[in-house]
Amino acid sequence: MDFQNIELLKHDADLSFEGFTLFGTLRGKTVQLIDIEGREVHRWDMPELFGGHAYLLPGGRLLCSVQVPTEIPLNVARGGRILELSWDGDVLWEYTDDSQHHDFRRLPNGNTVYIGWRAMPDDFAARIPGGKPGTEANGRMYEDYFRIISPIGETVWEWSTSQLDPEQYPISEGLDRAAYCHSNTMCPLPNGNFLINFRNLDMIAVLSPEENGLIWERRNESWGRPHDPQPVDDGKRILFFANGACDKPAPQRSAVVELDAITGEELWRWEAEIPWTFYSHVMGGVQRLPNGNTLICEAGNGRIFEVHRESMDIVWDYINSDFSCWLPNVRKPSNLVFRAYRYAADSPELSGMNLSPKI
Repeated sequence: MDFQNIELLKHDADLSFEGFTLFGTLRGKTVQLIDIEGREVHRWDMPELFGGHAYLLPGGRLLCSVQVPTEIPLNVARGGRILELSWDGDVLWEYTDDSQHHDFRRLPNGNTVYIGWRAMPDDFAARIPGGKPGTEANGRMYEDYFRIISPIGETVWEWSTSQLDPEQYPISEGLDRAAYCHSNTMCPLPNGNFLINFRNLDMIAVLSPEENGLIWERRNESWGRPHDPQPVDDGKRILFFANGACDKPAPQRSAVVELDAITGEELWRWEAEIPWTFYSHVMGGVQRLPNGNTLICEAGNGRIFEVHRESMDIVWDYINSDFSCWLPNVRKPSNLVFRAYRYAADSPELSGMNLSPKI
């Protein structure tokens, strides 16, 4: 299956942000860096199936996850082994926890934060309202834990969703009860807190290690399982991917939403005029670019595109041509992209690297 001629659908050189885009196919074998024309300039080969999340550190280093065997019966966007790779692919650092899933971040002090799953006590699970009865995973429910580790792998801090009052945090209508909150983002804030999300609660929150709990939260079922909340404008606003997935009748549509970080008021929204031309019922990512545009990862369709802040027009549009993702119980491969990131050539992450297109 050759899609090489349709990768780059659009490029408005006057309005798009010049840079290089990083992404990889979930459960694929590589992570790619492409230029604004859609040409590959670099790739990292993964030692195991790619866990979905990867981003660059200064000096061309790649922080990524790969999948390792686990007994946890939850398969979406999981990793289990976090790797720091050099530009040439050498392993500089690694940490293994087979329950690690979705997100991880390198902190300014050199520590690393990540999200993991573990089975929760049955008596606690019985107190959680919502969700479809009988949809637990082999009779068990799993919670998220958020853990900070030192460079040598020692646990520095940990918080888990079983520290919530379950009666106050019900699972959204129509979802199964295998994973309680199902977080997929733990984004560090400058003050040491973390911007997180709970997909299965349709919720975005701020988690404070100092307070050892949530200090701000907003919940809205119309977001339809939100993903990837990111701070913008020095944390004054929050940008996130609102999947729009729900059990209610069509039209289902995704959107990118920007909120006031204090009041929760919606300040900006982008969605396609025709609903089905932009929709991902799972995953998805966003990035506010230096020129004010927004890079959007429409995960379910392997599509990455850039929207102009003022005109709301799509000024760069790309389709991942790597259909190597095989999901459990799905009979055909897909080109799922969990997240994507754009970097300027002179950024600390890419400065000094060879960015010539591969021929």
